[in-house]
Amino acid sequence: MWVPMDGLIWILVLPGVVLGGLAQSWLRKSVMRYSRMPLRQRLSGAEVARHILDSRGLFHVAIEPAKGVLSDHYDPKGQVLRLSETVYGVRSIAAAGIAAHEAGHAIQDAEDYLPLEARSAIVPLVKAGSTAAPLVFFAGLAINSSAIMWIGALMFGASTVFSLVTLPVEFDASRRALVHLESLGILSGDGEMDGAREVLRAAAWTYVAGSVAALGSWAVYLLLSRRR
Repeated sequence: MWVPMDGLIWILVLPGVVLGGLAQSWLRKSVMRYSRMPLRQRLSGAEVARHILDSRGLFHVAIEPAKGVLSDHYDPKGQVLRLSETVYGVRSIAAAGIAAHEAGHAIQDAEDYLPLEARSAIVPLVKAGSTAAPLVFFAGLAINSSAIMWIGALMFGASTVFSLVTLPVEFDASRRALVHLESLGILSGDGEMDGAREVLRAAAWTYVAGSVAALGSWAVYLLLSRRR
């Protein structure tokens, strides 16, 4: 069945937009709900992360506060784990889950986890591609050059590859987080574990949505190049 160009673009883009909105809403609700529930162990997010890192002998990995909400991340170059204001000093189930997830990335780095190394390796390409790809693509469109449009579309593909490689990295970090939270006795009882599991599952779906959106956007670039 023939589909008009505008309709086809919406078919490619809309799933990522809808899924992204649903995933972000789920994450906000989960974090808000479990941020109100304190841990029985009374550990802050920073203390949870330190406990997990030390259990793996990663005493050299620093933990620092970071500004913003859900700005938590692990810096493999500086070997620093940065936790947001809503996690670093907060003693809640949500903070414990998020801190443990970031500690999982540090453990991946220490073990030379291949998907994490692959993601780090393509970061320069992603930064260059995300900036230059639209400029190259629309320059080709302006001068009616399909070759230049294809170059721009292929450059944009680096961001799509990055989002796909991110999926196993994030899912594995959450798996490691839950294992350590339970085995070290940081979370006790099904209620606390279920809460951390829900927060991490909701966060994982934001990455799934990001991958769907990236694939859809890349498909639009390729489609426009081909149609041109």
